[in-house]
Amino acid sequence: MTVNQLCSPDTIKYLLDKYGFRFSKSMGQNFLIDSSVPVRIAEAADLDETVGVLEVGAGFGCLTAATAAYAGKVVCVELDTSLQPVLEETLEEYDNAEIVYGDVMKTDIKALVAEKFAGLKPVVCANLPYNITSPVITAFLESGCFETITVMIQKEVAKRMNAKPGTADYGAFTLLVQWYCETEILFDVSPSCFMPAPKVTSSVIQLRKRTAPVCQVQDEALMFKVIRAAFNQRRKTLNNALSNGFGQLTKQEIAECIAECGFDERIRGEALHLEQFAALADALAKRL
Repeated sequence: MTVNQLCSPDTIKYLLDKYGFRFSKSMGQNFLIDSSVPVRIAEAADLDETVGVLEVGAGFGCLTAATAAYAGKVVCVELDTSLQPVLEETLEEYDNAEIVYGDVMKTDIKALVAEKFAGLKPVVCANLPYNITSPVITAFLESGCFETITVMIQKEVAKRMNAKPGTADYGAFTLLVQWYCETEILFDVSPSCFMPAPKVTSSVIQLRKRTAPVCQVQDEALMFKVIRAAFNQRRKTLNNALSNGFGQLTKQEIAECIAECGFDERIRGEALHLEQFAALADALAKRL
């Protein structure tokens, strides 16, 4: 079936009746009924025959079909096995599309990419279920496999990923994402574009793998420990927040590290950018 057919409410209702399928809230199933959205996602990802696309959650296959029209290969990890007969019909004409049934959160991403995309440039294109957005994006980033990640997610999460220091949306997840990638919010998607309609607006965001690190840091794991400690109690001063996260150091020692980096003693973690957290981690490393 074409993308236009797969986004047609009439087609969706026909398939629901034919296969007795019911939407699952627990799996975050909201199917697109605006065909321009999957096409725009596919076009934004710069797909061609040299690219392998990993998708999560096929639905009835509209994004799978849109990306398969451009890419060398599309592999979708789908949790809901009841969709198998539906997808066999809707994706029958797409020889370069494959559905792998399983839980993406229990999938070895590196192994899957190595097996399915040999000789291809791996990217992600997906309409992610809201309830797994942060952990699955973290898994994609930490795998180091993907040149780009173009995903539709809850607008509030996209804002957090794209946030700047000193804003309410800025946090530990922001810094994790921006350590690995450059971020750009491409467009918003109204609830009216889905069946059933979710209660929130979605955004399509693209993450592009950095070609070089934002900055140098002696111990990346320590830097992220500092970041987590700073944001676990974000309304406290950096000194107080780190005192709770690094009990082996005295407040005086932490204050000296903060001063060594040239920061005001009353500064909060939400004011620091990545380079500053890296400098602070390096200062703390000398005392640990």
